[in-house]
Amino acid sequence: MNLFGMLEISGSAMTAERQRAQIVTSNMANAQTTKTAQGGPFRRQLVVFRAQRQPEFPMMALATNGGRSGAAEGVRVSQVVADAKPPILRYEPGNPDADAKGYVAYPAIDPVEEIADLLGAVRAYGLNASAIAATKSMIQQSLNIMK
Repeated sequence: MNLFGMLEISGSAMTAERQRAQIVTSNMANAQTTKTAQGGPFRRQLVVFRAQRQPEFPMMALATNGGRSGAAEGVRVSQVVADAKPPILRYEPGNPDADAKGYVAYPAIDPVEEIADLLGAVRAYGLNASAIAATKSMIQQSLNIMK
């Protein structure tokens, strides 16, 4: 594999992980959203990754393997899907979003699971311990706001 191929693979993975981090932060931001434009509570979003063939830089292909195709594999987000978990029902009869029985449907979002996903995405960037600590602090502040 040539240098350009390695950079393309690394770049595709970083792009996919950035998208994953954006989805996770969106999930966290909408953890208390009980009504969306589609009706009902926000649905947790999940990222689905897929291998992707990376085109080789033409001149490097000639130099490294006599022109034979040896495109490297990268990664990309193939789709973002809604989680199939049912919403969490809480008895809040005074809430304007409550049903006839007084229950409000909240998104089935577990902050611990979201933090684990976000830390996985952050670690994919190869950040050092202080950057990860700063990310954890930011997450903790977000959780404190949600309380």
